[in-house]
Amino acid sequence: MAWRSAFRIHDPELVFLRSAVRAAIVMPAVFAFAYKVIGNAQLSFFAAFGSFALLVLVEFGGTIRGRLIAYASLVCVGAANITIGTLCSQTAWLAGAAMAVIAFVILMSGVVNGYFAAATTSALLTFILATMVPAPESALPSRLEGWALAAAVCIAAQLLIWPLRAQASLRSDAARAASALAKLADTELQRDTETIADRVREAGTALRGLRARFLATPHKPSGPTGPQAALNSLVDELDWIMSLLAPPAQIPALDVCPEENADTVRAVVDGLQATAATLDGGDERPDLDRLRETRDALARALARQIVALPPGSDDRAITATFESAFRIRALSGATEQAGTYALAASGEGEPRPLLAALRASEQETVEHANPRDVWFRNSLRGAVGLAIAVYIAQRSGVQHGFWVVLGTLSVLRSNALGTGWSILTALAGTAVGIVLGSALVIGIGHHEVVLWGVLPLAVLVGSYAPRAISFAAGQAGFTVVLFVLFNIIQPVGWRVGLVRIEDVAIGFAISLGVGTLFWPRGAASLLRENLAASYARNADYVVAAEGELVTGTGNVAAAAEEAATAAHRLDDAYRQSLAERSAQTNGAENLAPLIAGAARLRRAGQSLSSLAQMTESGEKLAACGANLDAEANAVRAWYITLGDALVRGTTVPPPHRRDAEGHRRLVECVREALESGDKPKKRSALDLIWASQHLDALWQLEEHLSRHAAQATSA
Repeated sequence: MAWRSAFRIHDPELVFLRSAVRAAIVMPAVFAFAYKVIGNAQLSFFAAFGSFALLVLVEFGGTIRGRLIAYASLVCVGAANITIGTLCSQTAWLAGAAMAVIAFVILMSGVVNGYFAAATTSALLTFILATMVPAPESALPSRLEGWALAAAVCIAAQLLIWPLRAQASLRSDAARAASALAKLADTELQRDTETIADRVREAGTALRGLRARFLATPHKPSGPTGPQAALNSLVDELDWIMSLLAPPAQIPALDVCPEENADTVRAVVDGLQATAATLDGGDERPDLDRLRETRDALARALARQIVALPPGSDDRAITATFESAFRIRALSGATEQAGTYALAASGEGEPRPLLAALRASEQETVEHANPRDVWFRNSLRGAVGLAIAVYIAQRSGVQHGFWVVLGTLSVLRSNALGTGWSILTALAGTAVGIVLGSALVIGIGHHEVVLWGVLPLAVLVGSYAPRAISFAAGQAGFTVVLFVLFNIIQPVGWRVGLVRIEDVAIGFAISLGVGTLFWPRGAASLLRENLAASYARNADYVVAAEGELVTGTGNVAAAAEEAATAAHRLDDAYRQSLAERSAQTNGAENLAPLIAGAARLRRAGQSLSSLAQMTESGEKLAACGANLDAEANAVRAWYITLGDALVRGTTVPPPHRRDAEGHRRLVECVREALESGDKPKKRSALDLIWASQHLDALWQLEEHLSRHAAQATSA
């Protein structure tokens, strides 16, 4: 069964097949031109492997302009790596030291941008080839010419022959989710219980599909560029909309401010439909002004309802008055934000200035430069492993020593268990490739014309197998490519297979040793710690934003930055844990709701911060808002305790007790402010009501999170 699944094809849209056919056409053609027409050995070698790096190891998605910039940047980095690698290639310790620095920089650069992360292996390959094939400085021009030849032909092929648009697929999933949410929002007006249930399931399925594709993307679409960052944020925003549309209890009727509620919901439905159309490439655009206007009208209607409440109304009646309007107002704000993200993700948002992008890149790097960050650990582990491999390969004098380093690179994972499993599958795949390649070479003999004829087919299989079948199949296919390629350059028959398996075995051993010594538990050891840290920082953000809203004091900017840093680290740790075999156990099914809960907590902090910014500084109504302090701090204490229980495995806290008397005092104080007729005071009073509802939503979330946390800690 294991072998059957290891060699099962997964390419329903034939994307990988088109890419492999492109490589099978272009790579042999480039190699043939360099080897037969130009006739320079160094140039031919770097043209062949440069083509492999640019056609097989990387394929950028997005707009033509974005892809062209990404490929041009990779070419520049590759040229620099070839230069440095060649200059270091004849001194083992210098080559190892340079490998450590360059590998760490390249691996860490992935935190800045998804393009950088996708190009990691290709960029590393250029340095590995240059330093592991020792040559004097005089060989450098030929090497750079080979790389330039590969770049010119392969980039043109990538952009013109079946160009990939990976982000369009994610946008399409986001469009389907937005459309499903629009249908669900429309049921707010229909009040058909059966329809609501069906559309909740439909929207939930669409959201799960979007989230699954987003997490399955090896490198999340984030970074300093507007469209990438917007697409990343859009996924969370649609999740937030779903939580507002499908609460645990039955959706309440629109019996408070019914006309204004209905107008706001209609604007939400149209906004979500237009958002879906925008993401799908249509002409319709979300009407953001209409969303704001209907939301403001709802706020004014609610103010009139609060003033009309009879004195001494109990907490239940007050909550019933606020809940529906609050939820719909929050839904309108989230829909407006989702529409803004959709416009930016489609390239229609405000362009981000270069200086701002550079500052964002710097901030991303600083955020991750921490030993508690999974990306930092992976980068350091990879740099150490590759440096050791380079030094050992150079000192030992093994033939084709670059395979030692490539063997280390190919199987080095984030945990020792993952590395060990990769080694077994890589060895099995390599063994299969040796058998097939040996049989092929023995059958062909020294007929060079036949070898040239087989090369495109070998490249086709070697390019298609790792992406459409499995890692083991990829190792087998790549080994066959090497058999054919090296027997064209220097006919040695089946013996090239023995050289390859000897060299990569050394690399596998180095990889396993480094994986065992450097954080062998991988992302699993950090996931819960990062989850707890995210709860703590997001809870601090909520309290800081509440303080800013009530009294105008508190360092909200610093709290927001720390919450964002914690969220990024949690996302990386979760994404990495899903790629590890250990993610299938240890309560992973209960961690997903807990991670979503951390995002909800941060989203509440952002909403409170927005309310604080809109409230006039002279009308904070501190006396009324003082009643929120106790509840905000109680929420903070509960979420911090929850995170601590996840890390330590202690008893999960039950939901905290609400301060009903404080809530009653808040409402009475707000009512007085509204009755005063003073417009700034009325605005501030409504903001306090919205803030109170945000805290109430976080309290309602506690029971849901307690249940999943208890199951996760007991797993």
